Amino acid sequence: MQIRPYQSSDRAAVIALWEACGLTRPWNDPGSDIDTCVSKPESTILIGKDGGKVVGSVMVGHDGHRAWLYYLAVSPVLQKGGLGRKLVAAAEDWVKARGIPKVMLMVRPENDKVRAFYEAIGYIEEPRVIFSRRFDGQ
Repeated sequence: MQIRPYQSSDRAAVIALWEACGLTRPWNDPGSDIDTCVSKPESTILIGKDGGKVVGSVMVGHDGHRAWLYYLAVSPVLQKGGLGRKLVAAAEDWVKARGIPKVMLMVRPENDKVRAFYEAIGYIEEPRVIFSRRFDGQ
């Protein structure tokens, strides 16, 4: 798998991948998320391609203090083959190259499969409570 930065020609394939992996939600338009991410120098999407086909992605961005991972996706037929680990490592390299000391991510508590993946690659569960406020009427 070749990992490289997102290109606009990847858009439809990336959204299809996110949908196939169950990452999209009705309240988060994936196209808008892509547009926001790639319009800022503090964020990027890394794409995994194999045989010319998009088979993985990870969105990464930072606020200067910590980085966040979003939309880690590997084609369902290729999962458990190490591609997710490679994408996370590439995102971590992107973060470290910018001098950011910590990377974080959020996982829904009931998502045992994803929690086990991150624990297996050395991530720890942080004892935090997340607060939010919506401005979109949702």
